[in-house]
Amino acid sequence: MKKNKENIIDNDKNQEKNLVVKKEKKSRIEIRKIFKQTSLTILLIAIIITVCIGINIFVEDANWSDLDFTQDKIYSLSDMSKQIAEAVNEEVKITLINMPEAQIDFAKKYNSVNKNIKVEIIDDVTSRTDLMDEYGFTANSYVILVESGERNKILTDVDLYTYDYTTYKQIDTTEEALTNAIIDVTTDKKPIIYNLTGHNKYSSDYFYYFLLDLQDEAYEINDLDLLTVEKVPDDCSVLMITTLAEDITKAEKDSILKYIEKGGKIILFSDPNATGKEMPNFQKVLDEYGISISKGAVLEQDSSRMLYSSPSAILVTVSPYSSVTKETSMNMNACFMTSGKIDVDNDKLEELHAEVEILATTSSDSFYRTDYSISSTSKTDKDEDAGNSTVGALIRKTIDEETTSELIVYANNVFITNFQIPISQQQAMYALDFYNNEDLAMNSIAYLTERENMITIRKDTETSAYTVTEQQNLIILSIIFVIPVVIIIFGIVIWQIRRRKK
Repeated sequence: MKKNKENIIDNDKNQEKNLVVKKEKKSRIEIRKIFKQTSLTILLIAIIITVCIGINIFVEDANWSDLDFTQDKIYSLSDMSKQIAEAVNEEVKITLINMPEAQIDFAKKYNSVNKNIKVEIIDDVTSRTDLMDEYGFTANSYVILVESGERNKILTDVDLYTYDYTTYKQIDTTEEALTNAIIDVTTDKKPIIYNLTGHNKYSSDYFYYFLLDLQDEAYEINDLDLLTVEKVPDDCSVLMITTLAEDITKAEKDSILKYIEKGGKIILFSDPNATGKEMPNFQKVLDEYGISISKGAVLEQDSSRMLYSSPSAILVTVSPYSSVTKETSMNMNACFMTSGKIDVDNDKLEELHAEVEILATTSSDSFYRTDYSISSTSKTDKDEDAGNSTVGALIRKTIDEETTSELIVYANNVFITNFQIPISQQQAMYALDFYNNEDLAMNSIAYLTERENMITIRKDTETSAYTVTEQQNLIILSIIFVIPVVIIIFGIVIWQIRRRKK
């Protein structure tokens, strides 16, 4: 009995001892496991950190563009800027002096597109006495110098920012300024646009921003009074004519006809002749292309094709397949204010050896009014149907086997002006800024001057104003207010039905 008790005690001790050994063994295993896991974690963290540092160094050295998820790609180069940068086949140097990171990043984007475009960053211009002596820079200079060969252009903060007094926003124009500077220093000869003066309804101030846009895209703009120079200059790339308040003289007409016979190119922006004033001399010019501009205005009945329930502010459909627009690869809309229509004489076109491309048309519900005393905004018995009226056209006239003259005509002038149109009690927009008005006008000039690489949709770097048609506004309001209310009501009904079933 005593022996059995001793055996039992020994067994208990052995079990306790074994248990302790097992716990110690298990503890050592757990410690090794924890150490192993900790080591792997530390190693993994070290690998991740190393990879991240390596990727950052690689990306920095590669000078890749940042990812840009904004709708208008305002932090990326536009297609036009890329095309212009890619076409540079001579060395261009962009020197940034005391510039912030935003401008430096944009300059580097041009280098990433074309290595011919070099970028130099200078924080202390006193170390570059050559620049200080040649350009008069000081330690406080805040400029971008763009150079190519003997040509150069200096950009200051005035060029890099502008202020829109209609929206009260500062707008960054760095890309526009850099792209235009590159064009300036790499273009041997700028296209010259002559703006016909002397009989116009509107002064040049009315087109200030449009003319400024042309200058920014490296066009030279000159006024032309044919009564003083007697002929259209030989270096004229495009003759621009805006709405006339009175007829041109016979001498001016003859000068323009001679220009056409030499293969001259014309762009005409003309509001309807609401006064009905006879202009036989100017009509002789239009007869050379088989067209005339209406006296009456085209109004709209389709609420989805007018702005602010105003039948005179019509949204016109721009053809995406024309010579002027096909390079944009997207649909465009323009907003014409009190537009006329273009009457095309097809029989005359055949006689003139001319062909027409339709650039812009009204909707199928538009109508034509000649009696401006009618106050009704709806179509009356005195009005005529004018569905799908032509309001923009390109006429190409063959003079001889080697010579062709072209005319681009829009039966509206207001759409390219800085006429302010109220969009709320506090804000207004320039007519030029509505929809693709600027693109349509600028691309038309680019086509006539054979600068297809300039035909594009121009990027808007500011916040877009809320400009929609009545129908679009109803849809947006329905999405914002009506649909959520319907969902809430539907949920309450289902909840009541389930509650009653219980």
